[in-house]
Amino acid sequence: MATRIKSALIIGASGGIGTAAAELCVARGFLVQTLSRRDDGLDITEETSIQASAASIKGGLDLIIIATGVLETAGFRPERTITTVTKGSLETLFMANAVGPALLLKHFTPKLTKTRRAVIIVLSARVGSIADNQVGGWMSFRASKAALNQIVRTTALELERKNPHAICIAYHPGNVETELSKKFLKSRASVAPSDAAQDLMSVYDTLNPRDTGQFFDWAGKRINW
Repeated sequence: MATRIKSALIIGASGGIGTAAAELCVARGFLVQTLSRRDDGLDITEETSIQASAASIKGGLDLIIIATGVLETAGFRPERTITTVTKGSLETLFMANAVGPALLLKHFTPKLTKTRRAVIIVLSARVGSIADNQVGGWMSFRASKAALNQIVRTTALELERKNPHAICIAYHPGNVETELSKKFLKSRASVAPSDAAQDLMSVYDTLNPRDTGQFFDWAGKRINW
């Protein structure tokens, strides 16, 4: 019997982790589709853009990786204290890190296969963990990622009823040398995007339905919400 070819969709495929994940999936024999702002004009803050992109993607997907996210934008840097939080920074990061992924999940979860194991991995960040927050700071980013984690958790619960084969998780890739984070790494240990993609796919390989709705790090360890 011929081996069935798995299919994957990488959203945010022009970023460091997204590019590496797409390349690795191809190397592993997946039929890969990709979406990004740079290459496809996808704007995850506009639902009409997401709808148009979803219409271009073939269904029956075994894997969806949502590798989008914003840490800072022009005019907004991670805050050190509550005194520097602004309405603009909160709105911008919530749109990119929570609203956008929620709309992506709305329009792309129907693209998952329903006949076998299917996985959605949504890139989050450990700083989105409320339990793990011991130092404060970075309020807009932390809060937007905490909101994202709740969105992932709620989506997973809904998928359990609609698609019992589906697994949906939030995922912390660690400190990765990308445009998003390189200026904040300083002396912290970090990995190249290619290594981060290997870690992500290693976690993907181990996931089972009992893991849905959970928050994992790059080593496959659960992170407290």
